[in-house]
Amino acid sequence: MAKSILAVDDSASIRNMVSFTLKSAGYDVVEAVDGVDALNKAQAKTVNLVLTDHNMPHMDGLTLVRSLRELPAYRTAPIVILTTESGQEMKSRGKAAGATGWMVKPFDPKRLLEVVKRVLG
Repeated sequence: MAKSILAVDDSASIRNMVSFTLKSAGYDVVEAVDGVDALNKAQAKTVNLVLTDHNMPHMDGLTLVRSLRELPAYRTAPIVILTTESGQEMKSRGKAAGATGWMVKPFDPKRLLEVVKRVLG
């Protein structure tokens, strides 16, 4: 059975690129348009990995990470933040919130797949 990944980004073009890259590698992808949508979808269907943007309306990525970590199914699940934010302070805040990893956009599809494979084990 294919591993499922929740791809969260308010940009449709980024979401489509992430989704295409992951589906091409055999992953099942659930898409969400912001943190609120992602939290609802994560509660409706448990996924193996969450890939989320940080800067989004309604709920940002760090708030999403903290909210997911409160749910039993996501206490130890990998959560990677994929964002334009590259500062060390932001990365530290992500780690403190419970993020497993951090990738900076624009992303290289090959690199994205390497990170996904590594965090999924």
